[in-house]
Amino acid sequence: MGTGINTIAAQEIKRRGVIALEEGLRRGPIHILKRNRAVCVVLSETEFQELLDQAATARLADSLADLQDGRVAFSSSREILDEIS
Repeated sequence: MGTGINTIAAQEIKRRGVIALEEGLRRGPIHILKRNRAVCVVLSETEFQELLDQAATARLADSLADLQDGRVAFSSSREILDEIS
């Protein structure tokens, strides 16, 4: 990924189509601008998968910490229903 902010105007995408996105993605994620305001970000498939992997790893680390710190209870569905009733 590039270090600078990679932007493209929505009008440019409308005018040039997917080619404009493909060219921009060579420089990293693209911030789409509408009325000079960022409205969304386009990532390559590889970058998107890396982001999903990082999020999954973070969730697993949090779950493991919960387990190690005793913040996880093991109960049957009956015990849970009895507890909330």
